[in-house]
Amino acid sequence: MTKFRRASRSARVLVPGAVAVALLAGCAQGSGAAEGASPAHGTSPATGTAPGGTPSTGASGAVTPAPSGSVSLPDSSASAAPGTLLVTDFGSDTVTFVDPERGPTGSVKVGTAPYGVVLGADGRAWVATAEGVAVVDTERRERLALVPYRTDSGPATMGEYRGGGMGIALAPDGRRVYVGVNVPGGNGTLEVLDTTALRFTDTVPVGRRPFDVDVSRDGAEVYVTNHDSFDVTVVEAGSLRPRRVEVAPYGTEGGLGSWLKPHYASVRPSDGRLLLPFEGERLAVVDPRTGRTTIEPMTADTHQHGTAVTADGTLLTVGTGPIDPDVDEGPSLTVRKPDGTERVHPLEGPHESVAVSRDGRTAYVTGGFTRDGYWDGLTVVDLDSGDTRRLPAGSRPLGIVVL
Repeated sequence: MTKFRRASRSARVLVPGAVAVALLAGCAQGSGAAEGASPAHGTSPATGTAPGGTPSTGASGAVTPAPSGSVSLPDSSASAAPGTLLVTDFGSDTVTFVDPERGPTGSVKVGTAPYGVVLGADGRAWVATAEGVAVVDTERRERLALVPYRTDSGPATMGEYRGGGMGIALAPDGRRVYVGVNVPGGNGTLEVLDTTALRFTDTVPVGRRPFDVDVSRDGAEVYVTNHDSFDVTVVEAGSLRPRRVEVAPYGTEGGLGSWLKPHYASVRPSDGRLLLPFEGERLAVVDPRTGRTTIEPMTADTHQHGTAVTADGTLLTVGTGPIDPDVDEGPSLTVRKPDGTERVHPLEGPHESVAVSRDGRTAYVTGGFTRDGYWDGLTVVDLDSGDTRRLPAGSRPLGIVVL
């Protein structure tokens, strides 16, 4: 049974004095301007063509064509073999192909500070950058287009609180991409991209800092996990009507200064409920149709970010490390079976997101991390033995998919 350690809750929620200054610079809040300076390239969309040579103009600007070339590494000209990993380089402007045994094999420029990535059945990857959604042909390893957002999220910058795309998801029929756009200092939006025309068609208001976007298995609903507003926005895919569902198993007492906020969700295959882990202590199970949340105990006792779920309903959750070192455990990967039993694999250093191999035997956990403490690689976890090994992978790799 998980121990609910609330003796230290005041230190996590309402932080007094000088300690508050330090903590409010991290994951807890997102009301300030984006960090860092604008990069040297990729910030000004230019007139271009969509795949096939047809001009394609977005609602807020022209689609940017492919850049002059990719960043070459050994074997970068070879097409991606099944099982190759694709990671977003949040510390740069590229995505990197990673051989799970040897490390990076090539990178493609996509746009400033790429965050989430989703893969289509046609081999195209859709990448949420600070500037727009990049379309990448993973077979030819080239960017096909960069579609600018409708939402004004400020200049394209780097860092944890930068504006622009965060979570991203693809409709089951492949016709729409949904991306959560962060607007520093305010509420974000969900933008809807037509994958054939390569243009944004709709914008829906959501909460603050949309870390994650998921789609129901039938494509009827879209779920936006909003970190700084303690909620999930449920959007009907047909009407695009939004509905707010508060997800706050510890309450909302600390506001922007709270650490106890939602980060990422997964859709449970068996019943379509949303699974949102908190602190390695509580799993919020949300029925998106009724808005009702039930709580199940967890055992890792660590701050948690990225999630993934397998076809049989096994949930994988990334533990980033302690908020309070006196009571919290270190970084880990929790593997939670559908019956609620858990195995916790310790990790070396903070991580952010996780993907699972097609055979379900290996997990790949990115070291990018949205806060300080990130590193330029990922951890490979053998889910049978628990053995781990570290692998270099791009620049602050954050999002990940298995090709």
